[in-house]
Amino acid sequence: MATAIERAVKEREHLLVQAGTGTGKSLAYLTPSLLVDGPVVVSTATLALQNQLVEHDLPRLADAVEPVLGRRPTFAVLKGRHHYLCVAKLEHADEEAPTDTLFDDAPPRATQWLGEAGRLGKQILRVQEWAEKTKTGDRDELDPGVDETAWRQVSMPARDCPGVAKCPYGAECFAEASRVRAREADIVVTNHSLLAVDMLADRNIVPPHKLLIVDEAHELADRVSSAAQAELTPEGVERASKRARPLVSPAAAEALAEAADSLTVGLSDIPAGRLTTGLPPLIHQAVMLIESATRSALDAIGDIKNDDPDPVRKQQAKATLDELSKTSQRLLEDSDFDVAWVEKSDLGNGRRALVVAPLSVAGTLASSLYDERTVVATSATLTLGGRFDTVARSLGLPTAAPVPAARSAEAPPISGDGWSSLDVGSPFDYPRQGILYVASHLPRPAASGLPDAAGEELLKLVEALGGRTLGLFSSRKAATQAAELLRARTDLPVLLQGEENLPILVRKFREQKESCLFGVMSLWQGVDVPGDACQLVVIDRLPFPRPDEPLAAARAAAVDATGGSGFSAVSVPIAAIRLAQGVGRLIRSTGDKGVVAVLDSRLETARGYGPFLRKSLPPFWYTTRPEVAIGALQRLSKN
Repeated sequence: MATAIERAVKEREHLLVQAGTGTGKSLAYLTPSLLVDGPVVVSTATLALQNQLVEHDLPRLADAVEPVLGRRPTFAVLKGRHHYLCVAKLEHADEEAPTDTLFDDAPPRATQWLGEAGRLGKQILRVQEWAEKTKTGDRDELDPGVDETAWRQVSMPARDCPGVAKCPYGAECFAEASRVRAREADIVVTNHSLLAVDMLADRNIVPPHKLLIVDEAHELADRVSSAAQAELTPEGVERASKRARPLVSPAAAEALAEAADSLTVGLSDIPAGRLTTGLPPLIHQAVMLIESATRSALDAIGDIKNDDPDPVRKQQAKATLDELSKTSQRLLEDSDFDVAWVEKSDLGNGRRALVVAPLSVAGTLASSLYDERTVVATSATLTLGGRFDTVARSLGLPTAAPVPAARSAEAPPISGDGWSSLDVGSPFDYPRQGILYVASHLPRPAASGLPDAAGEELLKLVEALGGRTLGLFSSRKAATQAAELLRARTDLPVLLQGEENLPILVRKFREQKESCLFGVMSLWQGVDVPGDACQLVVIDRLPFPRPDEPLAAARAAAVDATGGSGFSAVSVPIAAIRLAQGVGRLIRSTGDKGVVAVLDSRLETARGYGPFLRKSLPPFWYTTRPEVAIGALQRLSKN
């Protein structure tokens, strides 16, 4: 992998690398990065992976290569502006704290509970004390941390920042200091969300560079979609009204408040889901009112001048209004390249939103990701159905000539049209370490929840092993039913996502050998439990996107409209990536052994997509015979 990356940089050719768990891919891409002239940018999927590189991998690598290079390589972390303490916001934190809930996305409350206000004040005080000592202002260095409400009082989203030149505290800005460090470092570590914003902002955030490493690249397109997504909420419009009130006439502020009320009425009777025939009349009227009111308020506020007494709050008001105005215009345009839907929370907080997102981001990636730099995209999940072309297409790469995967790490990458691919395999001996068991005798899953037959199959498998089971379910209802079944029929400890914080549940699952951990989609990627604490992974059904997932449904419909198969082009690849991530929870080290049990017979019986999904998985020993799986689990239970 390191050799292939070095070659890609020299030949200025983009590279896709599939590198399974345990291959040491971070070392493989960091090492050749040190030979590149100028900064190299590494983008990770999460802040946790970002921190792992900066706190563990890069320091060890720098120690190792310093005698060879004759100098110690430097590295820096670059996060979004809101991750850093804002001195300007901190100056006014005390006076803003009591009314903070008026600026939340949650429904505003008329009063704030005294105890809550006191707790918030104590957290702000702790931040103020930390501010006198910190050199970076990075939230991750604040220990113990503070909650989101407190941090919003002392941080500044990029859209609200008036800029260094107009901010009275510009010389002390921690976010700007982080950008300076990034420009001077050999390796800059950032995350997909900031990389997406950088692409949408004409690449003026991340420092110029010749090599970009995208780790966990299968998640990049979704992050770009999220960055390009916008929404209107009654609370957001109300927030804009409150921020603008000191800067505009009472009539202009009242127009914004009335627009918020109009959106509340418009959303009240519309069910959640995609809007396929344009905006309904009441919502269309509300959006027009918002667009008109925000435009009038922006005109009244005018430009920010260097001698403005409070440029920070003025910029906050302008930024909020500007975002609402642009989102309203986008919704009113009703472009064929956008998807709009109504979103309603099922958490009981009453949140309602009108959302718009791009139908596809492949064009954005094609035009913004690859110019003037070499891109290396890597992940444990880049080949679907044994090929790179599906993921390549989602990343905006041309796929006129299909690119086969190279299985040998020593073989040269297979050339494509401006890009090449490499599959470095895995250090794991999957056929000897694991079994993929598909319960092909079970009925095809129909209704939501856990069917009785699947529940009985789950019970047999878990009892054969005696716990040690990670259950990955397609819905919260199915996970709850599975937990209730095992609690009623066994004495095994059953941990259910939602009953405690996820990190606590994972720690208990790791420490209690006979326990089971059941949950939904966030467990499919976020759990790393090597050893014998997890020797059975159960997946209740194939993770196709739900029909009510607006973007997936719209993208599938667009393919259908051109004569293709939206199910094959959109739903199957999504299921393949999710399934591979879930199956990947089983084998995390060379000593792991176990069984993956899929309780959805379609993985065996579906002639069209079944083989494609199986080829997207690690090469486990495969069986559809329940006695084979149960026998293997019984043998494992004795170890």
